[in-house]
Amino acid sequence: MSLKLSLCLIGMTALAGCSQLGVKPWERDILAEPAMELGADPLLSATDEHIYFSKEATSGGASFGGG
Repeated sequence: MSLKLSLCLIGMTALAGCSQLGVKPWERDILAEPAMELGADPLLSATDEHIYFSKEATSGGASFGGG
């Protein structure tokens, strides 16, 4: 019984630790900068896509899923 109780308490503690995650209002300006984008350099992104499509011999595979 004590093992179940201790595992439950550990799980609740771990979940409670995640409740403070999030972006504060004064941190949003830093995250909105163009350098924080996934593809900040358009030329580098275009070159990477060209290399990917050349190796895979496909078109449009990186932007959407399909089967």
